Amino acid sequence: MQPMQRDLARNRPGDAVRRKIRELQPNALRRVVDRWSRDSEIRGWADGLVGERVTGRRLDRLRRHGWFTLHAVHWASGADIDHLAIGPAGVFTVNSKRHKGKVVWYGDYAITVNGASTRHVAASQAEARRASQALSRHCGFAVPVRPVISVVHAAKVTVKSAPRPVLVLPAGDLKRVLSGLTPTLPHDQVVRIYEVARNPRTWR
Repeated sequence: MQPMQRDLARNRPGDAVRRKIRELQPNALRRVVDRWSRDSEIRGWADGLVGERVTGRRLDRLRRHGWFTLHAVHWASGADIDHLAIGPAGVFTVNSKRHKGKVVWYGDYAITVNGASTRHVAASQAEARRASQALSRHCGFAVPVRPVISVVHAAKVTVKSAPRPVLVLPAGDLKRVLSGLTPTLPHDQVVRIYEVARNPRTWR
């Protein structure tokens, strides 16, 4: 008999990044030094960890509004969904992007950071599609998933007013915007999706 699977609800924001940092540098003292080294790969991962922790704290505030949140949801491939928010307004994959002190602009189906193009939109859309397929298969009913990008510590975030395929928000606006969206799911479906999503088997 196989042991019970680990409950994903126990994951903390950034757990997948913490594991990656430990893999890159097993020595705890060296990890601290490398986080401040300009040329260290760990420095980039550490910046991402800060972003995921900020986004995770903001999303967890939705719980008082009838939402459930999961963090560091692992696929069998080793990739992970930074955050998953499940509530009355639907299901959202939330990708945390820390662009400290930079200018982020979203329009014409692309995001630029200080004028440089990124693949943030395409990657977030692909992630949401994959999550929708997994949740729909295990729930037994269609589960649409909308992609969200949480921008952390940017100097400025500009989003053109036309409807966009990905919801791009400063991290500080996540709770207000998501809790203010029109409800689309009854409570029993919200609970069912959450129970499926917290099971690691769903993401195999």
